[in-house]
Amino acid sequence: MQNLKTIYSKTFSVISLLGLLLITTSTFAQEDSVKVQDSGNKPVRSVFESTWIIDNQTTLVNQKGTFEFMMNHRFGSIYNGLSDIYGIYGAGANIRLGFNYTLFEKFGIGSFKGRLSVGFGSTKTGMIQDFNLKYSILQQSRNGKVPVSVTYFTDMGISTQGTKADLPNGNSSDRLSFFHQVIISRKINDKLSVMVAPSLSHFNVVEPTMKNDHFAIAFAGRYKITEGTAILINYDQPITKHTGNNPEFNVSAGIEVATSAHQFQIFITNYTSIVPQYNNMYTKPNSPKQWYQDLSIGFNINRLWNF
Repeated sequence: MQNLKTIYSKTFSVISLLGLLLITTSTFAQEDSVKVQDSGNKPVRSVFESTWIIDNQTTLVNQKGTFEFMMNHRFGSIYNGLSDIYGIYGAGANIRLGFNYTLFEKFGIGSFKGRLSVGFGSTKTGMIQDFNLKYSILQQSRNGKVPVSVTYFTDMGISTQGTKADLPNGNSSDRLSFFHQVIISRKINDKLSVMVAPSLSHFNVVEPTMKNDHFAIAFAGRYKITEGTAILINYDQPITKHTGNNPEFNVSAGIEVATSAHQFQIFITNYTSIVPQYNNMYTKPNSPKQWYQDLSIGFNINRLWNF
């Protein structure tokens, strides 16, 4: 069996890092550095229409009592062209089915009271079951006193493939992975919203040439072309350098069509794992191809119900 590198939970170091990021961001958010027409302290509307923007989460957390169903699908590589309809009938397709529910409208203390949701998803590749939490810490205000929205997202994945005896150390904890992300967004005007999102992925067991912790940063934007239609772009940049098996950057672009209860996104991307820590840690270059030849067509569908 291949020798693997194992490190177990680094919870305290992760929390310390995120705490530093949140304190820094919160301080910046209190500065009235943007002058806009005063329309009160209410949050701006529709920074993003969906909780997803292609391969990443947005700062949006749905209102309390919202039940959200998600279908995330990635087809195979477009490399073979018309022979498999650019991957639509090709090998390597992946799908995730997920559910989220918003428990609280004002969770937290002091100025940091926002919506909190919990969720669960199941992904085909790797048979990964993931549990996630999303907390809206700050919301951009209409009068500019809070110039950005800030949301914290965390995910725990459990790979259920294989038996316990097949695991590198024979321990159930070998299956675990974790993801932490601070998402910072700003609605520039009625058409344009942008976001930046530093993240930390952690796997309890990795190959010897890789580190257990991996830092990355995502950039994304949404530009409305009609009331219900928008252009989406997304870019993910690895930061951590491993001895070997370094992951690849991600470039994605697509179209979103949204109503009050549905959001549909269709796009092209080179991330196919869907679960964020797997995307950031294990998307490797395919050596016979250039990155632009190894893209995949994908779509996200969100459906909302309010209870």
